Amino acid sequence: MIPGIIQAYNAAFTAEKYKAFLDELHGVHPGQLDFRVAETPVFIPRDFKNKILSACEAIVDVIADPGFKHLTRNAIPEGLTVPAENEHTHFIAFDFGICENEAGEYEPQLIEMQGFPTLFAYEVMLDDVFRKHFPVPENFDCYLNSYNRESYLQLLREIILGTHKPEEVILLEIFPRKQKTRIDFYCTEEYTGIKMVCLTELIQEGSKLFYMNNGVKTQIKRIYNRIIFDDLQQQSAEVQEKGKLLFTGLDVEWAPHPNWFYRISKYTLPLIHHPYVPATYFLDQVKQIPADLENYVLKPLFSFAGQGVVIDVTPADIEKIEDPHNWILQKKVKYAEIIQTPDLPAKAEIRMFYFWKDGATRPVATNNLGRMSKGKMIGVRYNKDKEWVGGNFCYFEK
Repeated sequence: MIPGIIQAYNAAFTAEKYKAFLDELHGVHPGQLDFRVAETPVFIPRDFKNKILSACEAIVDVIADPGFKHLTRNAIPEGLTVPAENEHTHFIAFDFGICENEAGEYEPQLIEMQGFPTLFAYEVMLDDVFRKHFPVPENFDCYLNSYNRESYLQLLREIILGTHKPEEVILLEIFPRKQKTRIDFYCTEEYTGIKMVCLTELIQEGSKLFYMNNGVKTQIKRIYNRIIFDDLQQQSAEVQEKGKLLFTGLDVEWAPHPNWFYRISKYTLPLIHHPYVPATYFLDQVKQIPADLENYVLKPLFSFAGQGVVIDVTPADIEKIEDPHNWILQKKVKYAEIIQTPDLPAKAEIRMFYFWKDGATRPVATNNLGRMSKGKMIGVRYNKDKEWVGGNFCYFEK
């Protein structure tokens, strides 16, 4: 986004440098990086960074308000409420598109948010490796609010572990070693000392949970939760049956508690009013279909990785929806084709990481990830056989 920086970066870029970078990146945890890594980070000027942060803080004002739980009382689908919910999520991820408004100005626009973890550990490793192969402009960093590698990892460890030893805390996922984002799980193990554990490996004895840790049955006292229930519902009957234990009264702490995945999600978007948040409506509350329906996108409330999104909406699409209370209608934004590449310019999204430590009054911005696209949507499935696209991160001007 800063022309002089990206022009200099592109001019110095070579396929050989990129290959050496990828070779080292793939070599940290061999065979575990299962998505495309873009050829460049996104360099974000200070004024644009401040626009994103101002939007995030305005949204946090809503989430941190004591009345937020009441506002989101209907957010959790029937049958998916997990007992012993705490007072706030431990993590929030805000996804912003780099967009162009009607005046031709660049601005961030919130695409969605989640009260759930993302690639918190992998992004540390990505920055480490990138800096070995490419120059980073002076006064730019991927970390925010004066965090650095050490203080960021320290805060991440404190939130994930709580007051417990690493062996008493697990990263819980469904078949974690088969997940597309498993590289983050391996990095999490490396940086925190906890183990990834599959849902199917849990041992329940009354209200207590255990796992086999190097052959030793070990009690689980805290769960770093990476299970998305939408994914659980796609599994075999046997795995779904095992998943029912999550809804019993377990003697464990959660980081974050699963209910926050729903409370802070696309469900929250209609509650937010800000210039950098597109107008969003619950579909069942739309009394009249907008005349300019082509300027809206239709999204299911409960899905992940862009599944079920209808970009070119027609009245017929709306009429055939049987559960409109589970859908939102959101004003479209215009992604800016702003990242210069050797062929076509690319679009980009920025995901801001917010961490919320127990006892803190509100969460704090810490780090980020980015995604570049030349397809109709951001995401791997829309960018096959393209270059200068994929996962990356941003360097923000301090």
